[in-house]
Amino acid sequence: QTFTAWCNSHLRKAGTQIENIDEDFRDGLKLMLLLEVISGERLPKPERGKMRVHKINNVNKALDFIASKGVKLVSIGAEEIVDGNAKMTLGMIWTIILRFAIQDISVEETSAKEGLLLWCQRKTAPYKNVNVQNFHISWKDGLAFNALIHRHRPELIEYDKLRKDDPVTNLNNAFEVAEKYLDIPKMLDAEDIVNTARPDEKAIMTYVSSFYHAFSGAQKAETAANRICKVLAVNQENEHLMEDYEKLASDLLEWIKRTIPWLEDRSPQKTIQEMQQKLEDFRDYRRVHKPPKVQEKCQLEINFNTLQTKLRLSNRPAFMPSEGKMVS
Repeated sequence: QTFTAWCNSHLRKAGTQIENIDEDFRDGLKLMLLLEVISGERLPKPERGKMRVHKINNVNKALDFIASKGVKLVSIGAEEIVDGNAKMTLGMIWTIILRFAIQDISVEETSAKEGLLLWCQRKTAPYKNVNVQNFHISWKDGLAFNALIHRHRPELIEYDKLRKDDPVTNLNNAFEVAEKYLDIPKMLDAEDIVNTARPDEKAIMTYVSSFYHAFSGAQKAETAANRICKVLAVNQENEHLMEDYEKLASDLLEWIKRTIPWLEDRSPQKTIQEMQQKLEDFRDYRRVHKPPKVQEKCQLEINFNTLQTKLRLSNRPAFMPSEGKMVS
C-alpha cells in the first residue's frame, strides 16, 4: 500500500496511476514514466509492442537508467519484473525510493537514513511524549507524525488535545491533515501500525520522506522568495539613487547656466552706486550662493561613486548619466 501510494503521488503528475504494483509495471511503460517524473529527465523511447521481448526491453531501459544513477541492482532482473515477481518488484521500487526520495537527504554530513532521522528528531524535540529513535515503534502512537506537521504548520494541528493512549485517532488525524493540506497521499493504515509489534521500517521511511520534501521544498521556496524580494529592493534603491542623481545634476546645471551669463557680464557701470551694488552682489555670490553649490557638486560625486559601487556589488551594469550630466 505504501509503495503504491508513493508511486501514484508521482504518476498523477503525468495523469496516470497504478492499481496493482505487481502487475502495472510489467510492461515497463509506467515504470519508465515514473522514473521520468521523479528524475526530471527523459528516458529512451519505449517500445509499444505487446510481446514479452518488448516488455523486457522497456524494463531494461528503466533498470539501466537506475544503474546510471550509481545504484547497484542486486538480483533484480527485467524478466522477474515482467513475470510479476512481487518480491523483486517491491525491491526495485524500494531501491527507487532510496535513490530519488531519501539518498539526497543530508543533515550535517550524515547518511541519508541517519539524516532523515536526525531531521525528525530535531523537528519533534520540543514536543511532549515524542521520542523519535527509529522508523518503526517510535511512530506507533501517531504523535510524532502530528508533531512534524504542527512544527511546520501549527494552524493545522491542535497538538495539546492529542492523547498518547489513542494512537488510531492520532494516526488518522495526521494522515488526513497531510493528505488534505500538504498534498501528501495516505500511504499507511492506522490499524496496521497499531496492531503490528514493529511497523514496517521501509513504509515509515517512505512516508516520512514525503514530509521532509514537502516542508523543505516550502522552506526553499520561501528562501527563494525572500532572496528575490531582497534583489528587487536593492534594484529599487539603485533606481532611486539614479533618479536623485539626475535631478540633483539637472538642478545644478540649471543654476550654472543662469549664473555664467551674470559672471561674464563685463558691461561698465554708469555710477558709483551701481559699481558698489555689483561688488556687493559678487560678494553675496562668493559667500552665500557659491558654497552650497560647491557642496552639492561634492554630494553629487559621492552619490555617483556610491551608486557605482552598489551596482558593481550587485553584478549590475555601471550607471551612465544623461548626456552632459557626468560628474567631473
